[in-house]
Amino acid sequence: MGLLRLRQLALPFLLFAGLQAVPMHADGNRFDLTGPKIDVRVTRGTESLDIAHVPNLKGGDKLWLHPDLPPTQSVHYLLICVFLRGTTNPPPEDWFIRIETWNKKVRAEGAFVTVPDEAQQVVLLLAPETGGDFSTLKSAVRGRPGVFVRAQQDLIEASFEQQRIEKYMASIRRVPSADSKDLQKHSDMLARTLALKPNEDCFKRQVDMQFTCLTQTGSQMLLDDGHGQTIAQRLSNGNSSDFINQVSYTGVGGAGLYSAYVGAIVDLVRLMSNIHSAQYQYIPAISFPQGSSLNLRLNTPPSFHNPKSVIVIALPAVTPSVTPPLRLSDPNQVTCLLQPNVTIPIEGAPLVFSTALSHDMVLHLNTPPGAPKEADIPLAADAYQGGLVLQGSDFASRRHELPVPAESPKIPALGTPGAPGQKPASDKPITPQPEPVILTGSIQGKWGFDTFTGPNVTLQQLPGGDWHIVPGSNLITGTTSNLLLSATGTGCVHRITAQPTGMKSPLQLEFKPDQHPDNADGSAIPLAVTLPLNESHTAGDLHLEIQQYGQPKSDTLSTRTYSAPAEITEIEMHAADRAIRLRGKNLDTISHVDVGDLVFKPKGSAQDNTLRLALPDGAPAPSTKVDDDLTASIKLNDGRVLTQPLTVTAPRPSVSIISRNIEAGGDSNITLTDKDDLPLASHLTFTLKSKASFPRNVLVEVETLDSTLHATLSLAPSGGLLLQDPHTVVATLDPSRSFGPSAFGALHARIVFPAKGNPEGKSDSDADGSVTSDWIPLVTLVRLPVLTGIQCPTDMTQNCTVSGSAFFLVDSISNDPAFANPAPVPDGYTGNTITVPHPTNGTTLFLKLRDHPVPIDSATLPVIAAPAQHHAATHKPAATPAAEKEAKPTPATPPATATATK
Repeated sequence: MGLLRLRQLALPFLLFAGLQAVPMHADGNRFDLTGPKIDVRVTRGTESLDIAHVPNLKGGDKLWLHPDLPPTQSVHYLLICVFLRGTTNPPPEDWFIRIETWNKKVRAEGAFVTVPDEAQQVVLLLAPETGGDFSTLKSAVRGRPGVFVRAQQDLIEASFEQQRIEKYMASIRRVPSADSKDLQKHSDMLARTLALKPNEDCFKRQVDMQFTCLTQTGSQMLLDDGHGQTIAQRLSNGNSSDFINQVSYTGVGGAGLYSAYVGAIVDLVRLMSNIHSAQYQYIPAISFPQGSSLNLRLNTPPSFHNPKSVIVIALPAVTPSVTPPLRLSDPNQVTCLLQPNVTIPIEGAPLVFSTALSHDMVLHLNTPPGAPKEADIPLAADAYQGGLVLQGSDFASRRHELPVPAESPKIPALGTPGAPGQKPASDKPITPQPEPVILTGSIQGKWGFDTFTGPNVTLQQLPGGDWHIVPGSNLITGTTSNLLLSATGTGCVHRITAQPTGMKSPLQLEFKPDQHPDNADGSAIPLAVTLPLNESHTAGDLHLEIQQYGQPKSDTLSTRTYSAPAEITEIEMHAADRAIRLRGKNLDTISHVDVGDLVFKPKGSAQDNTLRLALPDGAPAPSTKVDDDLTASIKLNDGRVLTQPLTVTAPRPSVSIISRNIEAGGDSNITLTDKDDLPLASHLTFTLKSKASFPRNVLVEVETLDSTLHATLSLAPSGGLLLQDPHTVVATLDPSRSFGPSAFGALHARIVFPAKGNPEGKSDSDADGSVTSDWIPLVTLVRLPVLTGIQCPTDMTQNCTVSGSAFFLVDSISNDPAFANPAPVPDGYTGNTITVPHPTNGTTLFLKLRDHPVPIDSATLPVIAAPAQHHAATHKPAATPAAEKEAKPTPATPPATATATK
């Protein structure tokens, strides 16, 4: 029956009861019965190794076989060592060596067997002694050699697989079951080193159930380990490859404890169950080598009734050696020799961790030229730690400064500097060179009888210094940012903490070697540090503490965290224009923009992801020309600088204001001295002139400098625009209606030529394809208080009372035009009267408005008569001289500030 057909057979197998000898039972794929023990050693040349260290045999090797049976053994077992040479070539009769285990000499000294040169496989048959046993077994093997070739291959592979699984289970038991995070960490390392895939569903269970789940072998699935596959291919080379397609594939599932490799076992057991004679039934045994002992496990109890059970045991194949393909888990990993426990993460060869085939492994240090050679450091494979662990605690203390390379004395030739009678070439002492921080080492060891050299390892033997942050590492608050740290060595860092602004306790950071380092010059690989800067972290200083092994004091670094920077999608700059416009995100973080020697500053805040910037007032128009390629240097408020190229576009349409008229609205006794001040209650009419013709869909935009208030005038009915001729348009603005009662501040205006009415064919400058003129200063919008009158005493030294409303619109009041003695008005004052200094010129007061506090305005107020006083002569008591003196008023002193009267 072929291999593929065998693996399609269903489970479970039939169960037979009683004393009947059976090939299989319900748990026939479970190898949980302890079998006999056989000691084996192999000698090649002058070197001898225990069987646990031997991955392959070679022609000429000498085998020492010693059945380790108990002294009370009542059944005589015959041990036959059989050498095979493929499935189609029966072995000669002299390749069967008979060993009587009950022989006293064999019990005491064992037996020696030499491997023939042409042999490919070795099988041990352990059978109860009976008449004609040796000839019967020899005939069975010679008659069907392919069956025993296949059995030897499957037994070796099953042994490898089970050793990997049991190594996983033994290692995972070292993890505290209550620590879920540590359990998954070590499970991942074990899976990587042993080429296993644990059941991921285990980690979805409760913590106390995860350990139990992982240690159920049926929940693991073996992966192709590469090395085992290569060894299996070597096992199935030559003629035997016609009989077996693949040996290590174990994807067949099934019930039972060891379902991870049940495919190979099912095939093996079914194969063996088909071989029997009148006297013998063959049962497989998988071996677990330990030292010189082959510890055997059986899946079926041996039978001593006919047919008696013959235990089939596989020894390593006679094949060339396949050294382990070790590789670094992370090529960028730097191993720190200063750690208390040093592990080199290694993968690629699970048999290194699950068997003893590799031995005498060391880390060979590649010391610099001229330096004394360092002793090799022993290594031990530890799947639990995920790599090769350095043995011994003295290697860290052996770090020292390299002495000056010793040179043999040389006598210079006559006539050369330094020769006898000549002046020395130099009297300067030779300075010892410091020991390098970074060096390399190579993994070396034995694989059976052969030596092998593994990958080179980057090592760090001293703490790193000269710590700095790699340029370009920006930390943005509200995001998870990455930071690159560089030093002379970064492999000995075991903890990095940060103290961001706004946090009370330090934050422990995650870090790892940079995955794409730019260290072609041999410099240390930078550390990639992850900083989770959430919304609670504010922009500001950030202090890092870097703790290294072998360094009692932390290294400190300081940097800054920033808010999200501006993202510029477009910069609009027109020829000879005094303003530019930016589009993008986070534009309010911009301080100013430099274009050559031109400095543009924001005019108001960003609106609709657009920010307008202009040159200072009075600055001449720049000499920029169309198609000039320039670079904008965008300075952010936090000091960062962004650069972006820009191309100067065609100039804006040229528009100017040729006339302006303010029509006062409402009654006010306040006279504004600045002709550019526009009271909110007034109407503004202004005329615009352009060289280009105004289209019928022309628009005039009026807004505050910060773009918070905006009005659009058009030629539509009641739109506020009226064409005088194609080049002149008259605009009328009602600011109170357009902006509301809280409008104030400087206004500017511009012409908008929609795309369809662009008579000059200029390129689009707005998102909707429109072309706009530059902003033109218009007026300053101010709000006026209502002043109804003033009431003053005849005594000039006493204060007056002004009646009215909205006094909070006044910044300060003075009684003289020079504003020498101003009286501030309290913020938010809402009274109907206010006390002010007595005017020096009739009833005229001088004031500064809050909306425009630079000019001094005046207000002439009407006089309010004092209320009449009523005297009750009949009921007024006579005043005593003392009372008259007490009631006499004292002269009032003018206050320094106005007094509010409610």
